[in-house]
Amino acid sequence: MKRFLLLLPILSLLLCPVSAEPIKWVDFDVPYESLKYAMDVDIQTFDQEKHLNWIDILALAACRTGGKCGLDSVRKAAAALKGDQSAQELLGDQNKYFQYYREAYTAVLGGFLGSFAIEKDGQWVSKYGLKVFSPIAEGYYYTHYDDFGASRSYGFKRKHLGNDMMGSPGTPIVAVEGGVVEALGWNRYGGWRVGIRSHDRKRYYYYAHLKKDQPYAPGLKEGQTVNAGDLIGFLGRTGYSDTENTNNIDVNHLHFGMQLVFDESQKECNSEIWIDVYQINRLLSQHRSSVRKTQAGWERVYPYRDLDVTPLPAPSEDSAEP
Repeated sequence: MKRFLLLLPILSLLLCPVSAEPIKWVDFDVPYESLKYAMDVDIQTFDQEKHLNWIDILALAACRTGGKCGLDSVRKAAAALKGDQSAQELLGDQNKYFQYYREAYTAVLGGFLGSFAIEKDGQWVSKYGLKVFSPIAEGYYYTHYDDFGASRSYGFKRKHLGNDMMGSPGTPIVAVEGGVVEALGWNRYGGWRVGIRSHDRKRYYYYAHLKKDQPYAPGLKEGQTVNAGDLIGFLGRTGYSDTENTNNIDVNHLHFGMQLVFDESQKECNSEIWIDVYQINRLLSQHRSSVRKTQAGWERVYPYRDLDVTPLPAPSEDSAEP
């Protein structure tokens, strides 16, 4: 009887599924040219018999290059996947690395491509493609460079975990991806800031140093769901102060960051996963949301709907043609 009781814990471990440990770190080292090429292949093959997923292309290239993903390696990966073999068959024993890169890159890019619709002249126009936006609205100038990891000293010595986008004060800032507003208000480092979690909860977008006196889009609040491209705030230079609404940053800019969340325990801790978004920002620069100010307030020029989240309503019988 005693031996049986001792065996019970072992049997329970064998019978119960063991959950894999969440990814602890991601070095996202994919240049703009590789992102653009893989994205274009994905979009071009969407309606073909074999649709090539850009994340699979990048993950295969990363396996072969140790995560460097140069353009030549991405082209070769796309060409290989056009054949009859899957990525797993092409890699053989290296397949375990493919699983890692696919999960990691899906966390980064999983909400970027898909089906969406914009409204023009009263009609919804649907398409498949890049459905996320640059954080800087269309028609507003900005400059940036790869400053991820640069030293920062206010409060304590630390690394810069985002991409600073320099522009004019009051420049409209939009949500890169749709999701839920998780943080809103003052932070001594980021000043007036907004934090938005993607619908799949894998990405936490951080927008900081918003404008003094007018940091947010009218009515924006915690818990609110926003669409990609919706106005969320205005560029400024607040922060580096314990006193709210203080301009203590030397240059007007948006601090834009992306944190990956594989497990909720990673959300606010000493081992958060922030990635370099400079190359991503270069990709998003070709897709910018148009907003305008009217007498009634700010509005989008082209209403938008993410069809992977909210499908278009079915046409009513009254609107059907005879």
